[in-house]
Amino acid sequence: MNRSANKSSRLLQVENLLLSHPEGLSQAEIARRLGVDRATINRDLPDLPGHIFQEEDGRLKIDRTADLINVRLNLHEALAVHIAARLLATRMDRQNRHAAAALRKLGLAMQRWAERISVHVLQSADVMDDAARHEDPVYLNVLENLTESWANERKIHLWHQSESGEKVLEYLFCPYFIEPYAVGQTTHVIGLTQMYRDGNSLTPERMLTFKIERIRRAETTREPYSIPADFDPRNFLADAWGIWSTGSEPVEVALKFSSRVARRVQETRWHHSEKEELQPDGSILWRAQIAEPKEMLPWIRGWGADVEVLEPKGLREEIIQHVRDMATQYKVIASETKPYSVLWAKADKKDPSKVHRLVYHLIDAGQVALAMWNKAMDAESRRQFCQWLDCDEDTAGRTLAFLISLHDLGKASPDFQIKVASIAQEVAKAGFAFPKIKSPNPVAHGTISAMALKELLQSELNLSKQAIPSPKLSK
Repeated sequence: MNRSANKSSRLLQVENLLLSHPEGLSQAEIARRLGVDRATINRDLPDLPGHIFQEEDGRLKIDRTADLINVRLNLHEALAVHIAARLLATRMDRQNRHAAAALRKLGLAMQRWAERISVHVLQSADVMDDAARHEDPVYLNVLENLTESWANERKIHLWHQSESGEKVLEYLFCPYFIEPYAVGQTTHVIGLTQMYRDGNSLTPERMLTFKIERIRRAETTREPYSIPADFDPRNFLADAWGIWSTGSEPVEVALKFSSRVARRVQETRWHHSEKEELQPDGSILWRAQIAEPKEMLPWIRGWGADVEVLEPKGLREEIIQHVRDMATQYKVIASETKPYSVLWAKADKKDPSKVHRLVYHLIDAGQVALAMWNKAMDAESRRQFCQWLDCDEDTAGRTLAFLISLHDLGKASPDFQIKVASIAQEVAKAGFAFPKIKSPNPVAHGTISAMALKELLQSELNLSKQAIPSPKLSK
């Protein structure tokens, strides 16, 4: 090998060494690793590429923001780049000049031998820095700092805004992985995290995932960190539906898809753990082990009435509440069902949107009473009730269940329904009138139940005024 070829090879070796050591290396260390004299490395300094520079302490480092990578692609690999470029351009909503520049370089490199594909890659580049896209310089600056922190393994100081927007909390963060999320058109960063407390003390370390679009500020520190050798993002996100991961065991999600969409469901493998069972009616029973089922909610809602959540219970209840909210939003309850369906019995004080309607509450109470009659009450007690009510056992059980279901009828009163203002508005829209002046001494709903039922049971059901005899207690 001639002297010139020797030098070219050595310069390439220096570049590769520095790529592997972002912290930089001294001339002596480089010479030792390459098996040459330090003077040789010193003579090579003027011929090193522009992205290699010397620090004040004499160490050589590589500028990782420079043009470093040469790529050779065949035709089929070029198509893979085109598909990736289209996903990037169509599923990310923010301007990104770095993404645009990268796509242009790839597009121009393909121009001579894959012109048709090259044109579309270049168009995707134009999309990424189009003026019509969301311009967010804070996002781009944060992304740049996270990239440098991740590449150089330096901890980064983050200011992250809560989902509600009310708080901005500070964290010391070690980036392990950056993951796009096509469904939400967002990007997330996963890593080891400590939160700053008052007085700048730090909480214990834990793994967290941050949505980059919510990071308001990011400053790289000089403090090094190292990503554990056993960290694999594929394992970390294996049970996630998209980006949400938990330290708990995954939860089984069971969905039933109608025959109308069965073929579409089968065309795609939605999760690595999924199992499908074709049912006799053409529907699909779909099951999967998911880290956090709530992350599936947008996808499930997208199937509309063609999917039913069977398990877990919490996810099913979320969908039921969503359907109720939709019905209220579009005034379906007020116009297409009985107005009394909007009356409420129970509501979450912290979240009034979580409401249990009165008619369902009354039905629940009656069904519980009927179950107790059938499965919990002893035969002698049932016989005694049958005697008092002068009817057979089945009729007696159903009669008692009906009477018990009316226990909270007084909750239909204005004094109760006005207790939660947001729900009271729904009730008013359904056609119920409230007194113009709120009572200073509202009557308890139990009292109203007792007063109303005395008249209703006589007028509506023609029940006798004669009281049911009291049971004779044994001495």
